[in-house]
Amino acid sequence: MKRAISVSELLAMKKQTYKLSDEWREAFGEPERNGVWFVWGRSGSGKTSFVLKLCKELCRFGRVAYDSLEEGSSLTMKNAFIRAGMQDVARRMVLLDAESMEDLDKRLSKRKSPATVVIDSYQYTGMSFEDYLAFKARHPNKLLVIISQAEGTRPKGRTAVSVMFDASLKIWVEGYRAISKGRYFGDKGYYTIWAERAEEYWTNNDKKQ
Repeated sequence: MKRAISVSELLAMKKQTYKLSDEWREAFGEPERNGVWFVWGRSGSGKTSFVLKLCKELCRFGRVAYDSLEEGSSLTMKNAFIRAGMQDVARRMVLLDAESMEDLDKRLSKRKSPATVVIDSYQYTGMSFEDYLAFKARHPNKLLVIISQAEGTRPKGRTAVSVMFDASLKIWVEGYRAISKGRYFGDKGYYTIWAERAEEYWTNNDKKQ
């Protein structure tokens, strides 16, 4: 049994956090540097564009690996990298071409492995919720950014829903906005992925209500 922590000890603990740049901080505050972030959204919502922009921001703090389980190194993924200007962070970012979770596990266990890994998407991992918990436990000092497909407004599949509830930062992508749904919030609470498209979408959405 672990020793209980007093209130004074808890408050004295120093946690490593991300000092995000302004627009990111306004959306997500100052989140911890490890744990799980969960991003989900429907196709065409701006999800891939958002995740690549997020990778560029996180590259300010360390190396990032993007495990493209769903699209691999396809032309669509290449074009997404070009549009997002990922050449700017080429020295701090790598694309993993549909690397299995077993091989990713080994990679993250090595010294000097990337501080952050994006897993895109959860539905292609083949992991049960228990597998996910064990994977997370083996890499307590890493940030795992897990991308999920959506059914309606919820992650696709019961296991993905469980992972979403377990994540410290939950980000729902809709209408070219990435909206914080849990634990970490900035003053605004969302990040605008594409201003013109977002304004068009949310203006039309407000008119329908």
